[in-house]
Amino acid sequence: MLLMTDAPRDAEGPEAECPRCGKQLSLCVCEGIEPIDNKVALLILQHPQEQDKSLGTARLTALHFANATLKVGLSWASLAKALGQPADPHAWAILYLGSARAAALAPDVDIVAINKKGEVEPQQQGILRGLEGVVLLDGSWSQAKALWWRNPWMLKCRRILLNPARPSRYGKLRREPRSDGLSTIESAAMLISRLEKRAEIETALLASFDRLLVRYRALQSASPTLEHAKHPRMRKGHASRNRSQNDRRAKAMRRRR
Repeated sequence: MLLMTDAPRDAEGPEAECPRCGKQLSLCVCEGIEPIDNKVALLILQHPQEQDKSLGTARLTALHFANATLKVGLSWASLAKALGQPADPHAWAILYLGSARAAALAPDVDIVAINKKGEVEPQQQGILRGLEGVVLLDGSWSQAKALWWRNPWMLKCRRILLNPARPSRYGKLRREPRSDGLSTIESAAMLISRLEKRAEIETALLASFDRLLVRYRALQSASPTLEHAKHPRMRKGHASRNRSQNDRRAKAMRRRR
């Protein structure tokens, strides 16, 4: 099942957009994507202010799965309301945003389930095998935090952490607040492939992501006015804003001198 809420179109964008992935045609990489028949369902909740249409991967991620739901908004009364069908949040997991690090808690595994105290759950295999679905929060770090706090039903879900072997493929295009921060498509690729023990899932999603990044960098070289070309969007929430305020204060002081 694929349910997607259309994000607002760029009013000034001169180039037509793909009706499937929502990207301008020069960045579209969704041709030929066949939905994967996934057993572990995927729910992507996107903050309404996440408008990065060039580098965002939420819609592209959802296209890869037959059992995926993408919703844009701030809050839903329950998991069932977000999905549009009955669901038990206790049988779902959410990629947790807290301070716990998988590399510190369980460095030898790719996915670790933790409890509300940030401790490793004792029955890891049983918990992961019993998951019916996973929830990903799409947006900047502060936007994802807002989604977490506005949806109390998420507290009923299992909490899982990822321990990626390498940083995000975004590289310098996006500055993540943590070294283990991944894009939505990278997170989904790692989660679903590991939970279902199907390496081909990760291969397919990362191949699409790599194609998108290649096209974006090519366009960026040809057009310096392309979104992000000069000012990559910071994804560090309050930290980035504080740094910007400090920069403005420093410039003001230099002018007074």
